[in-house]
Amino acid sequence: MKYSILIVDDEKEFGNSFSQILIANGYNAFFTTDPLAVNSIMHNQDIDLIIMDIRMPELGGIDLLKIVKKDRREIPIIMVTGYPSVDSAVQSMRYGALNVYVKPLKIPEIINEIEQVMRSHRKEPNTYSMDNDFHIITNNPEMEKRIENLKKAAPTDAPVILTGESGTGKELAANTLHHFSNRREKPFVKVNCAAIPDTLLESELFGHRKGAFTDATYQRVGKFELARGGTIFLDEISDMSLKTQAKILRVLQEKEFERLGGSEVLKADTRVIAATNKNIHELIEEGTFREDLYYRLSVITIDLLPLRKRREDVMLLAEYFLNLFNRIYEKEIHGFTDEVRNIFLKHSWPGNVRELKNCVERAVIFCEGTVVCTSDLSSQYRDISVEMYGNDFQTLYSSLSREMISEALKKCDGSKQKAADLLKVHRKTLYNKMKKLGMG
Repeated sequence: MKYSILIVDDEKEFGNSFSQILIANGYNAFFTTDPLAVNSIMHNQDIDLIIMDIRMPELGGIDLLKIVKKDRREIPIIMVTGYPSVDSAVQSMRYGALNVYVKPLKIPEIINEIEQVMRSHRKEPNTYSMDNDFHIITNNPEMEKRIENLKKAAPTDAPVILTGESGTGKELAANTLHHFSNRREKPFVKVNCAAIPDTLLESELFGHRKGAFTDATYQRVGKFELARGGTIFLDEISDMSLKTQAKILRVLQEKEFERLGGSEVLKADTRVIAATNKNIHELIEEGTFREDLYYRLSVITIDLLPLRKRREDVMLLAEYFLNLFNRIYEKEIHGFTDEVRNIFLKHSWPGNVRELKNCVERAVIFCEGTVVCTSDLSSQYRDISVEMYGNDFQTLYSSLSREMISEALKKCDGSKQKAADLLKVHRKTLYNKMKKLGMG
């Protein structure tokens, strides 16, 4: 079975040449210079992997990454750039990219990554989404208080607004609210307000009559109708225009709405849950978010903590994701090396739980042994290791464990020189450490 790869890059020459390389390696390859065409391509083609540039004129790669991951989170994405920076790498991982490669590409390296990802790829969308679980994993007392508030709010019909940084689990919290509500047997409809152009959002939410506008060739049922009796989740509601906000306010106040271009008044028996990663109070002061809508939505407000404020949950979640991806990719990985644990605990996780999940998934895909080593992590996390130990030889030497050396030798087919390079130590340092550990 051939896998299909979409390349998104404003450099036509790069796209054409890289497409030919992928085709020569047995893949179907599609190429576009227009990032705005990606959504249409995904709906018309079965895409298994996307490789996209970070810098593009009409829509930046990071913004496109966020849009794609909101709509099709199961599609793995690799970023490429001719202008590497720590910030762009961090942003890419924060929003779900597997890795970042610098142009000119080292073709053998990226082809190897593609082969590993495609070998582990499953064409079963959302089978491993956190949203299939209805509990939030934590040992943090503050997060436990928020979970208690979710449990208290769930059986009611009160509107809820979920706040917190990207990747903190707002969609999971919304799923939890619906699952434990009296509406759980009815539809749970999600709308990503940031991913839908404002000109189309009103039609998406409320539907339209045939002929309501130029392209309205048929009558469309909106999300509020689809969610009748159930729950509608308005993600990134702060991206909604003031005009559409006014219509949401009417739904909350009057429990009714009209299709775009229509005059029939429809009843809205729908619970509304909203979410944002922005500071609503600042938006209200700026005049870009209606204060009356905020007060209607914020009958219950639950703010989800970033992962850097719940450090005790980092390894708890990492182990959970390790077990999860062991099952998905049919592996038997038993844990993480001490160095990987130190990296995980040192990292600030700007992408929060989503970034950690993405990091562990990639590590499981690339791990060929029984424990996850630093070499299984993408490059930006390995750089954390270098920063952590710096030039402190004794710390670096002490960190070399038997399992790390064994894994490195296994990956390098027994070559001690290559294993030393992989571990970023001198060959003699590796020999001395092996001798000390009785490894011959």
